[in-house]
Amino acid sequence: MSSTDKSERAGKSESEGTTNLCYTFDEDAGGAVGGCLPVTTPTFTIGSDHNGSETVRQTSLLPDHESPTDRQDNEKSMITIGKNTSQLPLFSSHVSFNSNGVNGKQRSGSIGAAKTSTVENETSDNKKKKKTSRSEKLRDLKAEMEMDEHKVPINELFNRLETNPTTGLSEQFAAERLQRDGPNSLRPPKDTPQIVKFMEKMFGGFAVLLWIGAVLCFIAYGIQFSQSSDPPGDNLYLAIVLVAVVAVTGAFSYYQDYSSSKVMESFKSLIPQVDNSSLTGESEPQSRNPEFTNENPLETKNVVFFSTNVIEGTARGVVIRTGENTVMGRIANLTSGLDASSTTLSREMAYFVRLVVVIAVTVATIFFVIALSFGYNALAAIGFLIGIIVANVPEGLLATVCVMLTLTAKRMARKNCLVKNLECVETLGSCSTICSDKTGTLTQNRMTVAHLWFDNTIFETDTSPTQDCATYSKESPGWTSLSRVAMLCNRAEFRTGQEGTPVLQRECNGDASESALLKCVELSIGNVTQHRAAAPKVCEIPFNSTNKYQVSIHELDCKGDRRHLLAMKGAPERILERCSTLKVNGAELPLDCQLTEAFQKAYDDLGSLGERVLGFADLLLPPDQFPIGFKFNNEEVNFPLDGLSFAGLMSMIDPPRPNVPDAVLKCRCAGIKVIMVTGDHPITAKAIAKQVGIISQGNETKEDIAKSRGVPIEQVNPREAKACVVHGSELKDMSSSEIDEVLANHSEIVFARTSPQQKLIIVEGCQRQGNIVAVTGDGVNDSPALKKSDIGIAMGITGSDVSKQAANMILLDDNFASIVTGIEEGRLIFDNLKKTIAYTVTHLVPEMVPFLLYIAISVPLGLGTVTILFIDLGTDIIPAISLAYEKPENDIMLKPPRNMKTQKLVTDTLIGVAGGQYGIIEAAACFFTFFVVLAQHGFRPMDSINLRATWEDASVNNVKDSYGQEWTYAQRKCLEYTIYSAYFMSIVVCQWANLIACKTRRNALIEQGMINHRLTVALYIESAICILLCYIPGIQSSLKFYPVTWWYWICPMPFALAMLAYSDIRKVLAIRFPGGFIEKELLF
Repeated sequence: MSSTDKSERAGKSESEGTTNLCYTFDEDAGGAVGGCLPVTTPTFTIGSDHNGSETVRQTSLLPDHESPTDRQDNEKSMITIGKNTSQLPLFSSHVSFNSNGVNGKQRSGSIGAAKTSTVENETSDNKKKKKTSRSEKLRDLKAEMEMDEHKVPINELFNRLETNPTTGLSEQFAAERLQRDGPNSLRPPKDTPQIVKFMEKMFGGFAVLLWIGAVLCFIAYGIQFSQSSDPPGDNLYLAIVLVAVVAVTGAFSYYQDYSSSKVMESFKSLIPQVDNSSLTGESEPQSRNPEFTNENPLETKNVVFFSTNVIEGTARGVVIRTGENTVMGRIANLTSGLDASSTTLSREMAYFVRLVVVIAVTVATIFFVIALSFGYNALAAIGFLIGIIVANVPEGLLATVCVMLTLTAKRMARKNCLVKNLECVETLGSCSTICSDKTGTLTQNRMTVAHLWFDNTIFETDTSPTQDCATYSKESPGWTSLSRVAMLCNRAEFRTGQEGTPVLQRECNGDASESALLKCVELSIGNVTQHRAAAPKVCEIPFNSTNKYQVSIHELDCKGDRRHLLAMKGAPERILERCSTLKVNGAELPLDCQLTEAFQKAYDDLGSLGERVLGFADLLLPPDQFPIGFKFNNEEVNFPLDGLSFAGLMSMIDPPRPNVPDAVLKCRCAGIKVIMVTGDHPITAKAIAKQVGIISQGNETKEDIAKSRGVPIEQVNPREAKACVVHGSELKDMSSSEIDEVLANHSEIVFARTSPQQKLIIVEGCQRQGNIVAVTGDGVNDSPALKKSDIGIAMGITGSDVSKQAANMILLDDNFASIVTGIEEGRLIFDNLKKTIAYTVTHLVPEMVPFLLYIAISVPLGLGTVTILFIDLGTDIIPAISLAYEKPENDIMLKPPRNMKTQKLVTDTLIGVAGGQYGIIEAAACFFTFFVVLAQHGFRPMDSINLRATWEDASVNNVKDSYGQEWTYAQRKCLEYTIYSAYFMSIVVCQWANLIACKTRRNALIEQGMINHRLTVALYIESAICILLCYIPGIQSSLKFYPVTWWYWICPMPFALAMLAYSDIRKVLAIRFPGGFIEKELLF
């Protein structure tokens, strides 16, 4: 099969199927004996392309301390199959897996017109006919994958699969299996129609309350219409406005969430682009060999998976799982089957809705009974009931909250936190546990040289972008020799056109480790390209897993003479075996026991840090035996590979991001537990956890305690250790209670070598502890945990499409520190939302009291329905939104996460302070103005009681006031609308003071200041709206606003000043007497 044909098939396969592949190899005969290995080379590797293309990155990670050097052409980035090459994603459903044996004959395992051209396995899962419930299916998917195909002898596997290792399946047999098992693709679950999602926004949460209010207004208008031929339109107007408010805010919220998760579509269109980190979290690609090395199929060397790419080597494989039975298929089903967690804000708003409904219905029912007892007819009493319920509905709060969340989301986006769901803005601020991935989030996602050992000394390099704090001398002979070998025995190259780019940010063609060496040398001595040009390579022995070293020979100027330099790098112990001397301070010392012990100690010390260590050596070849022009042979080696001089060690690691330790410290100060959950090796994970502060200095794991005491680990009580590192193999055997014990008894935790199912189990365990859990991830393996968490955070740069779709938030810079910024914004918006709700709840009391007194003591109505609308949707919205810009009080990142059971968004204390205290003061101010206006026009307060019936009777045109003056119906209505305006103006004046009082929850006004200029502008806007409504000519008849005299504005001002004074006195006393009655009961 040609390369082009293979490429075409690879392209088709992206959306048609997934497979797991078990490779087979016989080194002697090219046949299949079991396991997983290339035919022509003893290893191959799985690579990654973080750009999302099918062309894979030339990287390879071999076992610890091995050097990957056997590379393909870096520019082609193709998979070799025998003598052919192809840009071939390994695990596509249309790939034919060919191999050239020792005899050079090419075989094909393709299956004509079948959906898959690979051997499909009739697994027990495929045979299952019985349908299980959704919960049982999820429980099965959460369990670790059980399979034995990687354990059994290869011939037994062929017999089980009923396939031929040479010809594969016949077209007829393949068609039968296709008919039996279905196509090799993932079956997407039934997706929620967009119209249903739209309706959820329209009728969910707080919107329900507004719909109830609208329906009641329509009913009230119907009652009025049945009793009068010309009913007032107030209730009709209110109903229409409520419907409009719900429609606009619902549509806006739907638009914001339109890009919600479509996880299955992401899986279907997934392009193989990542290395094993998509499943196991490895920082680098992994080598494969034919040996069964681990019971866990994710860990064994002889199984590879869909979404991973082969970088180099040739292979012959048999497909053992297809479709939904693959590891990727299980992850897809698990992710799509999980219900997304409701946000903390949605739960809080649901509680607020219930609270408002209970209060409104209770008060309305009480006064409904009172109205009936006072002799009102049933229809009138129902009208009163509806009016009281509607008066309790904060019509503008839904729009206010939506706008505030949007403003905060935009502010977070400027800080590299992109929010997909507006409600998640507050959820992040409530989180008490962060389960963070390691690679790319806590670390820089690039291999970097961290330590050097030469001249018998370990030196620490600076892993910051500038590397200007290195502890070694760049002019020392030891570094000169070591850097020369690292530079020459290296296939990595800088891509062209990056001359102005900082060295550490340059793109390289080549392996990640070799690229790290290249950048290190470039930063130190510079001009690597020129140095290489001056020492051209004449021969090379590529790396292989048997020798575990790479050799290159170069022509070199040596004191005016051209000589050959042999450079070698690889596994340190293998390099040392071939050396007879060791360079120390420019001298080559005989490699005695003392130097060997020094080497071993340095090697062990660097390995214990979780770093990848390479050894380097060189040898100047004698010019008389190897003159310039000598024909070196890398197959039948005709040059020495022993007697070299050991130059030193270089160790590499994916270093932490510079600002992560400070961010972790901030989380610790804020009472947030940071847990590392990674698929990487425990040693590496532990080393990074210590560097970033997840495991703090001085805290030991049980392994550390056992080592320090010199006792077996079984003799250490796990509870003695504050920190712990849990391996995935241990986690696999833990019960839920054991996981809960680990989470409860250890403050610093690292989970390593975790599977996707285990990450989900860890999240569920944290949630069982009552924590609000944030999860970070970038790979497909993270998607179940991302979706299950209270807030999933995907990586914007390195994250897969699947993880981004499953997440609620995306870090645009892949930086853990941005999460901390988001938490701070989330905590701030929670505080500011409380202030906004308190500000809004306050004016509900003076809006409701006129209806209560209208029923109870039959005074004229002090406030019209349309007037209420202009308060809720006019004067109050902008001031309420301005509270979103209020700065934090003190340092909100020094407080522990809020208690979700007691520290709710809306509490009894908030209702009591806002409604029961501020609201009563406002109501008193408004009714003081109400009675002043009546008195000025001749109706004393006592004479206005029981005046309602005659006041509203249109047939009565001779109602007498306290001074005997007669008032016609039209005159009374003019006075009533004047009262509406005065009452409205009184609410606005008191809301000035209320807004300033709600600026802070604890700080006194003098401490917080008035630096929120948007709030100041909002006060002017609120006043301007009030003035326009009261004094613009021509709106009296339509909006029922009449002008009021200037001194009416003075009436509510003493009450407003009293409210401000009371607010500050209360806060000062609470601070002076912490923990006392005032702090507990009078601060919301």
